[in-house]
Amino acid sequence: MTLTDTRPVLDVDPFCAEARNDPDALDRAIREAGPVVWIPKYGFWATGRDAEIREIFDDWNRFSSAFGTGMTNVVRDEPWRKPSIILEADPPVHTPNRQVLAKVLSPRALRALGDRLAAEADRMVDDLVARRRFDIAADLAFAFPFKVLPDAAGLKPEGRSHLMPYSTLNFNAMGPKNELYQEARRIVEENGTFAYVTEQMREENILPDSFGAEIYAAAHAGEISHEDAGMLVRAFISAGIDTTVFGIGLTLLSLIERPEQWDMLRADPTLARPAFEEGLRFRAPSPVIGRTTRAATEFAGVHMGAEEKVLMWLSAANRDPAKWDNPDSFDITRRPVGHLAFGTGIHGCVGQMMARLEAESVLKALARKVRRIHLTGTPERIHINWLRGYHSIPVEVEPA
Repeated sequence: MTLTDTRPVLDVDPFCAEARNDPDALDRAIREAGPVVWIPKYGFWATGRDAEIREIFDDWNRFSSAFGTGMTNVVRDEPWRKPSIILEADPPVHTPNRQVLAKVLSPRALRALGDRLAAEADRMVDDLVARRRFDIAADLAFAFPFKVLPDAAGLKPEGRSHLMPYSTLNFNAMGPKNELYQEARRIVEENGTFAYVTEQMREENILPDSFGAEIYAAAHAGEISHEDAGMLVRAFISAGIDTTVFGIGLTLLSLIERPEQWDMLRADPTLARPAFEEGLRFRAPSPVIGRTTRAATEFAGVHMGAEEKVLMWLSAANRDPAKWDNPDSFDITRRPVGHLAFGTGIHGCVGQMMARLEAESVLKALARKVRRIHLTGTPERIHINWLRGYHSIPVEVEPA
């Protein structure tokens, strides 16, 4: 770290291949460099400490989401798609949209969904255990959310293969316009994905008795506009699949690498929820989120100009020794209440209980049916600017 114009500077590229392949080293560098540091390659501030991130999350008047939660200033520069009315909005625009999603994803609604998720998890795990050798990332961590979340949202079965490329572009676009973004955009443009998303989110294409139908019911009740209802369905899908996919996969890998932790889960399946929470703390699938200063301000001992980006490395804060004992240890008996993988404050992830329910269904099914999981090859990382995870984790299982 050096000092230039009184700005503490960390000369790293958080989005280069080296950083993607050694994310723990990147997190450590950002966290240890100081409460907040300037990243000159891209011209933004970065912080990886728990206390500073909580302060930013809690002060949306100073640190706005309305300018975009990625690197692009969506007010000043043209974004690749219309900004989200919930993720990239502040009150008062944000408030009614979040209220609708919170009602649709209420504890009562999720309890009603729980049996369906558990049954689907049992079915998938039974099929995989019968095979013995499979890819637990592609065949379970990926396959389960890509089945149950579009079902719950009311998407028709046809065309769902567009969801992953769209979501991949969404999370690449939040970072720099590098080769990952360019390739993701090429795939989407060549395969008609934009047209699919536009059409699928229309009310006439949403299946009844679904979360999507309830969102449109809120529009009919005058709570939001019909246009906003379509955008909320889009947000529900684009923000809710990849993070759950990779969160489940990362948690499974942490358990596979530590047989004693797997044994504890098998002995007490009620640890499924804490295991997922610890998995998110230990290896956050969504490592970074951004805010923008509305006006010049002083923060953590530095002067920030107006409309400067501040990127928060949640993955680094989730291992902040000022917050956590033994932060680099994965322990499913830990009570990881307060991790930042879902954010916090008024913009905390509205779908987090859905993600927890999905993960808990998968982990409980596996714990009942599988005695041991062995890696049979080297896990392969995803390469997406704004996400972490694995697209391949080859395994062999011993049935219970």
